[in-house]
Amino acid sequence: MAKFRDLAEKVVNDIQTGKLIPGSTMLSLRQFALLHNISVSTAVNCYAELQSKGWLIARPQSGFIIADYPPACASPTWGTFSSQVAIPQSQVEQVAIAKGPLGISRLQLDKLSRQQLDRSMRRVMRHMADTLSDYPKPQGEPLLRQALACHFSKHGFPINSDELVITHGCMDAVKTALLVCTKPGDTVAMSSPCYNGLLELLSELSLRLIEIPSTADGIDLERLEHHLKRGEIQAGLFCTTHMNPQGITLTAEQKIKLAELAAQYQVPVIEDDVYYELPHHQQSSLPTAYYDTSGYVIWCGSISKTLAPSFRLGWCKPGQFLPLFIKRMLGVSMFIQHVVADFIDSGAYANHLRRARYQLSQNKLHYLNFLGQHLPEGSCITQPEGGLVLWLQIPGLDAPRLATAAQEAGLDIRIGPWFTASERYQDCLRLNIGYEPTEAIEHELLRVIKLIRLNCC
Repeated sequence: MAKFRDLAEKVVNDIQTGKLIPGSTMLSLRQFALLHNISVSTAVNCYAELQSKGWLIARPQSGFIIADYPPACASPTWGTFSSQVAIPQSQVEQVAIAKGPLGISRLQLDKLSRQQLDRSMRRVMRHMADTLSDYPKPQGEPLLRQALACHFSKHGFPINSDELVITHGCMDAVKTALLVCTKPGDTVAMSSPCYNGLLELLSELSLRLIEIPSTADGIDLERLEHHLKRGEIQAGLFCTTHMNPQGITLTAEQKIKLAELAAQYQVPVIEDDVYYELPHHQQSSLPTAYYDTSGYVIWCGSISKTLAPSFRLGWCKPGQFLPLFIKRMLGVSMFIQHVVADFIDSGAYANHLRRARYQLSQNKLHYLNFLGQHLPEGSCITQPEGGLVLWLQIPGLDAPRLATAAQEAGLDIRIGPWFTASERYQDCLRLNIGYEPTEAIEHELLRVIKLIRLNCC
């Protein structure tokens, strides 16, 4: 077992035996490292592990606070299965679903971030007057590409601004990548369960699907390589950090292996990294694209989950597919690009992310405790280290029947069968935790839980 996990278990034991008291402040990272004769990076990993499991809470400018006991609900297990080629179809009926706080994966902006965005918009309007009649550059405005390159480079992922293309959100980046790398009838590998929006995209592009089983620390790469060896896959499409809906993050070893497989078999891997900057602590892992030396990993991201989905702004690092990618671009609103560049360059984005990560860690603990107290006995809930969603597995749940009842009640949820092209996950659903759990949201959760109990066998 890794050293940081050994230390994390010791801290948990100290909390459980009363040696460390909930509500008290832990040693600083440097003090903890000196006490245990370890590196600061090992201390960081230890605290991140404790935070992801709900034992520590990171408070800005206050250090790490010992939390109350985490909820009793176990995490779901990810069973293996035989991967088969399937034809994905839209799993979500085209009906009017109430856009409530529990359904769509999205972040609630705080007042300070809204104010700082307003300032960025005002500054941009003052200096853009002479360029409003210009068309945007297909690859994206150099100002924004440079701001993004500097931002990611500061966090250990060095990028040249010329490697980036600005897109209409992450889904636009992923769709363009699929259009560049595949043709109708090709087969794409994805982890299972799969984000339902990507399943719908494959259906729209007449692409086939092979679902790769999830594991506790990523995806079954042996199964993926089996299909690659047989020539059954023309592209991979994977969320690698805080997967939607599993919440799993591939280990560094898995990301390295995924990049190696892409290069070895010369099969493009599209990395949907829209949750990359939303860990529930202050340290992000590196994407698969960081380890890519062949140009076969196409890295896609956006601010739709971290800041504002209404901006419809994203980016892509297409690797060796850059020229083909740019040919398909028509350009994104110059105004929005300049606003986001200003927001990043002013330092507001980095500060916003720090607050958002802290708030998400608090949201997660509250949702887990609340659900753990009210869900049927035997229920399992993921305890993700980042992202915006929880995945629930309820014994005996009839998810399709629950979806019908929720729609009739005006409740917005996402059920397990929508995240697969198979018959799996009939007892599962996904909930958004991007909104602070107010009394109104707790009331909505109780309504959902009531319907869950009514629709269990």
